[in-house]
Amino acid sequence: MKRSESSGTIEALLQTIDESYNQHAWHGVNLRGSIRGLTAKQAAWRPSPVRHNIWEIVLHCAYWKYVVRRKLLGERKGSFPLKGSNWFVRPNVTSEKAWRTDIELLELSHELLREAVVELKDSDLKRHPSGSKWTTLQTVSGIASHDVYHAGQIQLLKRLQKERS
Repeated sequence: MKRSESSGTIEALLQTIDESYNQHAWHGVNLRGSIRGLTAKQAAWRPSPVRHNIWEIVLHCAYWKYVVRRKLLGERKGSFPLKGSNWFVRPNVTSEKAWRTDIELLELSHELLREAVVELKDSDLKRHPSGSKWTTLQTVSGIASHDVYHAGQIQLLKRLQKERS
């Protein structure tokens, strides 16, 4: 994507969401890096029956990227590819194909979010998306923080899983 008017703030936001998701960053592992090489069985492991697994965290992150994109574009609810919202129970059957499909949904959600951020203008950054108490700048910064937060959770789940094996 090429921007007609380059904005330092928007470029910084793009860098931040990319570093939080899939680009090298000083803070260590990002969201995409935290799931690299995981099998469906590893992603489906739960520390206890009432806790989320890595797979569910991945879909949760995909969903919130969708929500932020939808807010930025002023789109209506209801177009996320999975039925429901926020947390999606996974899996009923541990399948490598299903795991890869859900990772692809995360990838697509990130790319679509990124495309929406590329189209922002500086004047958009201080406005509040419809129904939000947060500005566009806060919302986009927040989704980057959300990725890093959940990358850390995934790292902890992987270590706990290894210890219990």
